[in-house]
Amino acid sequence: MRKLIGLFAMVYESVCVILNSLQSPLLLAIRLYWGWQFAQDGWGKLTHLDRVTEFFTTLGLPAPGATAMVVASIEFLGGILFAAGLGSRLVSLILFVNMSVAYLSVPDDRTNFFHILSKPEDFYGAGPYTYWFAALLILILGPGMFAVDTLISRRFAPLLVTKEREPRFAPTR
Repeated sequence: MRKLIGLFAMVYESVCVILNSLQSPLLLAIRLYWGWQFAQDGWGKLTHLDRVTEFFTTLGLPAPGATAMVVASIEFLGGILFAAGLGSRLVSLILFVNMSVAYLSVPDDRTNFFHILSKPEDFYGAGPYTYWFAALLILILGPGMFAVDTLISRRFAPLLVTKEREPRFAPTR
């Protein structure tokens, strides 16, 4: 019995190692796909600001013209940065807040948002859900290894490493 448990543990650990190696490719796929979707939606809004402004007016949003421009810009530029993995956590936070506001601004989606526990199928069936969830995933998990953020941090990490008990920006001798 002990050998069987040991074998199971070894197989389970091997499967976990394989699945863990897929984390960064999955995060890359999420960023590329949903970054592209954000950017496309933002571009669509930027090229049809009059329609977006009219829609925002019907929702009773404040300063609908300026709001339309801000939302379109956030989605367009944010989508590009999201896909590249540049400023990932900050961009994800901004996109997450943007999509939360989208959820709460449209009456039907607002109702669906508050069904998160009582009728989850309404919650995840709403239009903003997949964008909201993609931004939440990258916000929490980070961009993964295949991101501009990772390249930058690897490049500049040696500059931030200091010797123990030495001031961080001490003059060189």
